[in-house]
Amino acid sequence: MLRRYFRSERSQSMTEFALLAPVLFLFLFGIVDLGRAVYYYVTITQAANEGARVAIIGEPPDYLQSTNAQVLAAVTKHSVAANLGDPCPNGPIPASPVPPANQGYVYITEYPAPNAYEASPPPNAPGAEPSGKNAVAPPAGCNPVNDAAGNVPLQVTVYYNFQPVTPLLQQVIGGHVILSAWSVYRTEY
Repeated sequence: MLRRYFRSERSQSMTEFALLAPVLFLFLFGIVDLGRAVYYYVTITQAANEGARVAIIGEPPDYLQSTNAQVLAAVTKHSVAANLGDPCPNGPIPASPVPPANQGYVYITEYPAPNAYEASPPPNAPGAEPSGKNAVAPPAGCNPVNDAAGNVPLQVTVYYNFQPVTPLLQQVIGGHVILSAWSVYRTEY
């Protein structure tokens, strides 16, 4: 009886599963994270396109020149699961923008997008805020908003800091991946 007990292979499948389960779960959660990353990338790409569309043709029903608030509202409306925003929507865009984890920044600038480290960046954000006594001054360190004129190209850029849920995958990729999407259209007003 003792000999038969030691020759038994009944627990072999449990041992094999215990050895392979971590690898199986790593692949499973890696696939889930990859699916999440693709979903967020498609979402911010669509949001950037929609924001640029609103910026160049205006907002219904009158289709007048859009404000930054309307463009940001269109971008956030179409980025269903992505939390987007930025205190300086007109730039300057830092050389390597890193939003907080699972959040994003939106920039509305002329094409090519101005960089904080360029000597003379191009003017920013056609489709601007109203000027005059109701004009809103940009926060300190932000570029001012310029009125659009003359069919200029407009760029809406979205940077999203994607953080995977799998801890091992976070360590492999450095904790996060910056997803970026932009759309460039010419203004129609």
